[in-house]
Amino acid sequence: MNKDWLEKDFYAILGVSKDVSEAELKKKYRTLARENHPDKNPGDAKAEARFKEVSEAYDVLSDPAKRKEYDEARALFAGGGFPGGGGAGGFGGFPGGGGGQYNVNVEDLFGDGGGGFGDFLGGLFNRGGGGGRSRQPRRGQDLESELTLSFDDSLDGVTVPLRLSSDAPCSVCKGTGAKAGTVPRMCPTCDGTGQTSRNAGGFAFAEPCPSCRGRGLFVDDPCSSCRGSGRGTSTRTVQARIPAGVKDGSKIRLKGKGGPGERGGPAGDLFVTVHVSDHPVFGRKNNNVTVTVPVTFSEAALGSQIAVPTPRGGSVTVKIPAGTSNGRTFRVRGKGIRGKDGKNGDLLVTVEVAVPQNMSDEAREALQAYADLTGAEDPRKDLTAMAGGSGG
Repeated sequence: MNKDWLEKDFYAILGVSKDVSEAELKKKYRTLARENHPDKNPGDAKAEARFKEVSEAYDVLSDPAKRKEYDEARALFAGGGFPGGGGAGGFGGFPGGGGGQYNVNVEDLFGDGGGGFGDFLGGLFNRGGGGGRSRQPRRGQDLESELTLSFDDSLDGVTVPLRLSSDAPCSVCKGTGAKAGTVPRMCPTCDGTGQTSRNAGGFAFAEPCPSCRGRGLFVDDPCSSCRGSGRGTSTRTVQARIPAGVKDGSKIRLKGKGGPGERGGPAGDLFVTVHVSDHPVFGRKNNNVTVTVPVTFSEAALGSQIAVPTPRGGSVTVKIPAGTSNGRTFRVRGKGIRGKDGKNGDLLVTVEVAVPQNMSDEAREALQAYADLTGAEDPRKDLTAMAGGSGG
């Protein structure tokens, strides 16, 4: 912001009230511009100066953003919001006005060398008292959240609502930290810089100002909601897309779903730690789903076709060939977890021979008869031979 803005009453220059509408403002400007235009008043230096003055006033007041900043700045100075308290006439050292005299360099506020008065107002009205003077766009803060998914939802991905809380300007005082109807003033301890110097053995260290806690502003009558900090909490719900195949403990980055940026800066990111619940039937191995299926001795010995459940519901028929050993694994293509390439992994079916705990007399007799018929076969003979050979 140019300091001339505070020294000029643009409303008076155009002859309008502070609540003038856009249409009335434009109409008044056109009238004055036509009256004082250089083409209509050749050689008239006074009319030319008046034309420039009217154009400058209209340029500011016709722009909603500039007009808001101009009104806030004028109100701040007129209300004694800075040391000196007496409006725009107190430039130079901000003397008088009940605020005492402070060693403030006006160029620090209005100059172009590292943070003008517009920057200061940007921190006051836009950032909500962050203490810094930069009007550069500021990236929103990154947020973290946790989420527990069912095993089924982790297979193909899911969109879930997440309720997030992030830092934001106080909704009551709009970030100024001051009670309604009042404004903060420049901190007299640090002259609005938010920092003080501490001498330690010939070296000067900058540290946050103890009076304003680094804000650069001092609130005499603090906001009852934020107690003068100017900060509050914003709560919102975002729709988070969790990709297919997410593993337990994975940390998902959702770009732009974090805290909102300031002064046009981008939003931060949301980092979601995902927990996947165990399934009572299925397990996971890379992008494959595993399942253990019990089979009877006769099914394993004679062969059979068994129904096996699949992760997404339903079942498939798996052929068990005769003589299948305990622990053998069969593969069912495409029934597993969807990978990053869009293709599904497989369903790995491991058979487990179930030993009957209770048998009828008839079944026991039949099994004994089988044992008698196959008693000459010793499935451990090779094991015994190898063990004896290695021991010798």
